[in-house]
Amino acid sequence: MRADSSGSVAGVGTFVPLRRNRDFVLLQGGRLLSSMGSGVTNIAYPLLVLAVTGSAARAGIVGFANVLPRPLLGLPAGLAADRFGRKRLMIGADLVRAAAICSLAAAILADRLAFWQVPVVAFVEGAGTTVFLAAQAGALRSVVPPAQLPAAVNAQTARASVVQLASPPLGGALFQLGRAVPFLVDVASYGFSFLSLALMRTPFQEVRAGEAGSLATRLAEGFRFLWSRPFLRTTTLLWSLGNFAGPGVLLVLVVVGRRQGLTGGWIGVLLSVFGAGLLLGSLLGPFVRRTLPVRAILLAEFWCWLGSSLFIVWPSVYVLTVAMLPVALAIPNSDSVVDGYRLVITPDRLVGRVESVRTMIAVSVAPLGPLVAGLLLEVVSARATVAFFTLFNVVLALWGTLSPAIRDAPSLDRLDELRAEHASPLP
Repeated sequence: MRADSSGSVAGVGTFVPLRRNRDFVLLQGGRLLSSMGSGVTNIAYPLLVLAVTGSAARAGIVGFANVLPRPLLGLPAGLAADRFGRKRLMIGADLVRAAAICSLAAAILADRLAFWQVPVVAFVEGAGTTVFLAAQAGALRSVVPPAQLPAAVNAQTARASVVQLASPPLGGALFQLGRAVPFLVDVASYGFSFLSLALMRTPFQEVRAGEAGSLATRLAEGFRFLWSRPFLRTTTLLWSLGNFAGPGVLLVLVVVGRRQGLTGGWIGVLLSVFGAGLLLGSLLGPFVRRTLPVRAILLAEFWCWLGSSLFIVWPSVYVLTVAMLPVALAIPNSDSVVDGYRLVITPDRLVGRVESVRTMIAVSVAPLGPLVAGLLLEVVSARATVAFFTLFNVVLALWGTLSPAIRDAPSLDRLDELRAEHASPLP
């Protein structure tokens, strides 16, 4: 008997641990380094613009340019990931992003930087990231057996939590060493990502037949598949709407912290507590998935929002921080089940499009949270603002509790069967 590159043991039906799955370790190792590099430049972009121009508005333009490709190019990127070789797309995205960042670092070192270069590079990097992520979902599905996909998603969340904790202080420290330093580090991180992808052996997609139909028809197929499956439809709507509240309440935390006299550095520490909660929730993931039924894992994230009602009684920024911790602990576990199920039951040829549609819905909702929070804080109290978001999540919790799709969510033990049951394309 021998283990294949995806981690399954030939002829047995058991699986080696993810940490011994060579291609999964390479994929996650490369993603950790490249994500850390991107996190560093996310801090360096506004610092650079403020140092060069002193304009907060221009710093905002750069931030907008960096995230604009997600809604603008998400669906075409998903179609490309389903049509072309995923590994080639991911390697190409790494090379394009590295070249763009390298050009920015060179302009800084040569003291020839013009402001227009910064948003252009930020947009190109964001576009490369959009293409990379559209292909990465299918790559993960290919290198991890179905039964291990929830654990693999959990590992991704842990990686993102580490980046969220470490990249802001690291980016600031590197910028202090020199304006070009964080960007050079990002270039090196893309080099590591390129190397990890090049070393992987598992094909990133199944053998594909040519697809007929217009571009619009093929793009719509991902939406039809997502919408026709009750579990996928319900979880996409619930979790996308859930993304509305989190960023909104985190903005409330920042504003309340400033109103209560906290320094920017101390507010950053409080925000990092949420990231630490996400990391801890990821580490607890295997125990939670073994102990709790799927329905409880799915609903815990929304019901945990009831804890934020403590702030209504005691409006302290520290109370709000502590009240958000149960939510942070629950998010990685619900995400591991939702994302794992979706990757299991989506046919390989549709993974890019389905993931892009799901991302498009989430991206369209998430920015509204801070916007609504900011408007509410201008006209009502912080207590009333938190009460609004708490009530919003209670409504989502009731929806999920009463939903037949959530109630009938299959056991995690059936993931291998689910792929066979649901992988056939739509007629």
